[in-house]
Order: sequence, then structure tokens, then C-alpha cells
Amino acid sequence: MSDEPPHTTPPTPRPAAPSAPFPREDYARRMDRAARDAAAAGLAGLLVTPGPDLVWLCGYRPTALVERLTLLVLAPDTEPHLLVPARERPAAESCPGAGAVRVTEWRDGQDPYAAAAGLLRPHGRYGVSDATWSVHLLGLQEALPLTTHRALSTALPLLRAVKDEHEIARLAAAAAAADATYEEILTVGFAGRREREVAADLDLLLRRHGHDQVDFTVVASGPNGADPHHGAGERVIGVGDMVVLDFGGLRDGYGSDTTRTVHVGGPTAEERTVHDLVRAAQQAAFEAVRPGVPCGEIDRIARAVLTDAGYGDHVPHRTGHGVGVTTHEPPYLEQGARHPLLPGMCFSIGPALHLPGRYGVHVEDVVTCTPDGGHRLNDTGRGLAVVD
Repeated sequence: MSDEPPHTTPPTPRPAAPSAPFPREDYARRMDRAARDAAAAGLAGLLVTPGPDLVWLCGYRPTALVERLTLLVLAPDTEPHLLVPARERPAAESCPGAGAVRVTEWRDGQDPYAAAAGLLRPHGRYGVSDATWSVHLLGLQEALPLTTHRALSTALPLLRAVKDEHEIARLAAAAAAADATYEEILTVGFAGRREREVAADLDLLLRRHGHDQVDFTVVASGPNGADPHHGAGERVIGVGDMVVLDFGGLRDGYGSDTTRTVHVGGPTAEERTVHDLVRAAQQAAFEAVRPGVPCGEIDRIARAVLTDAGYGDHVPHRTGHGVGVTTHEPPYLEQGARHPLLPGMCFSIGPALHLPGRYGVHVEDVVTCTPDGGHRLNDTGRGLAVVD
């Protein structure tokens, strides 16, 4: 039995009902767009194996081990092909995007790479999804030694970056669930508890509010808040601590990522000033969001607010990153990033200050770029909340 002080567990809200699958037409548009983007990039097509790209393009999540070749082949003016192990064909043909792709199979005893070779141009240059196992890429190279390959993250870094209205709706629902989680965590005691216990509360609340997967629950108190790589540990949170709460995951297949900084007991004037500075940096970056602005410019604007106040040496990381079928993906809002913002892009804006040996402050929302500017998907207060 623990001798640590008891705490109140928040009530259990009813999880949101899962959304209906995306319509077949959405997947057809994504695959068609990907094939056209590949052609524009000088590629013969795309080779996509199990992972986020495959889920996004056709909605297929294989049940078999990925050691057995599963391959989506997309090429301009060619019907999409999904090559799967024979035993997986029924599952592939029932995936949400199956009606927009031709499913073919390879059987045990058959060379899967020879089967794949029949779908490819022998001298083609193909983009390959980053999640592809080396054994599969090597097998394809052996079957077609004159083909060449590029990682999709370099060939088409913005493949999934522009979301349609159905995707944005799911991202908004995930953000609302994260907001509800934050509102409830404020009612749970912090003082006298270990960081990992509060992190467990965040995990529980995210799941109760409909998250199927929790990717991270950072609880960084006091000096731990100054460590950009801290997760949640054994440190006991005390009165007077600043506490960074950074949490998110997947709800109905789409990500959440929000960060707030709270104070146990009540902040000093300096702590409030530093927090207000980070809020101002986030607001300035948010107000700069509009189509055509380079991603790096959003980072520069946030960084400038902090640097001009004398904290330039304490900005530890980029200002933001894309959020979609994963919680961290392109576009990246970082120094030197030249990709322009486009309507439909969804990304976090989360400047931070880390003061070594003292504390950290981080404020982060998921934002979507619209034709008229930025729109926040997170809607909780950004002030320095005081907790018990």
C-alpha cells in the first residue's frame, strides 16, 4: 500500500462513437494525387509498404507480419495495385479504400518480388515509403536491378501534408478530446505526486475521451521542464513547481498534440513574465499563418520574440510540426524550411523556453492553414493555470 497522498480520479466520460470510414472517393483522390505528384517529381511511381502512408492512401492496415511483402504501387495513368500475401487478400479487399484499388496476391512458394516486378517499369525511378523494410527494398532491387529509388520523405515530403475537410474534422475531434483531457487534469492534485502518476492520469483521460492510441504524456516538473527530452519520471512534484504537460495520440486515426504549462501553488512575477513571453511568441507565430508563408518564417517569428527578450540561447527546438495520421510529420516549422504553407495543412505551433536547472515553459496548439489565415483546433486557455 502506498504511503503517498491519495488523489481523486476524474469521472469517466462516455467515449465518442467512432466516425464512419472515409468514403472510397477520398482514397481514390489521395492515390490519384499521389501518382500525379510523383510524376511531377520525376518519378515513375510510388511503392508503399505497411505504415502511415499505406493507411492514408488506401486505408489498409495488414494483419500479417510486415516481413511478408505487402506493396501498393501507384503510377500515373495506371490503375492502383495492392499486392498482398494470398492469406491476406480478404482483409485487403475489405479495407475502406479497396474499391479504388486493384488487389492482387502472391502465394507461398512464389517469389513476391518477381510478382511485384510485373507491376513496375524495369528502368523506373520510384519513391519508396520510409517504413519499407530493407529486406523488401533489396528484394525489389534484385528483381529489377535497373530501377532506382528515393525515400518518400525526400522525394515527396508533403505527400500527406494537405488535409481534406474530412481529415480536418477528425483532427478537430482529436484536439477537442485533448482539450477535455487538459480541463480535467487541472482538477487532479499535483503536489506530492510523482510525475509518472500524473502522466498515467493523462493517458487514462485521453483514452476516456476517445483516443485509441496514446503516443506521449510528458509531465516535466521544476528543473525537469528545462530538459527537452524529458518524459515523466520519479520526481515528486512540489508546491512552487512549474509543470510542462505535453500529451497526445490518435483518436479515430488522427493525431492530437497539445502542451500547456501549469504552476503548483502560484507563480512568481518572473515565472509569469516568462510564461507570458512564450504565449506572445506563440500568438505572433499563429497570426503569421497564411497561405504562401514559408514554414521557416513561422519559426523565425516565434524565435524572434524570445530572442529579442534575451532568451535566444534557451529555445531548444523547432516551433512546430505537422499532425495527421501520425502525431509528428511534415510540414516542419523549423529554421530554413522553405516549403510554403498551403490551405489544408495542419501543424502544431509550440514555442518553448527551457531554463537549465530551473524550469521550462511550453505552449502548443494544433493549427490548420485556411485561405484566410490560421485556425486553432485547440481551444483551452493558454494562461498559466494554477493547480493544487
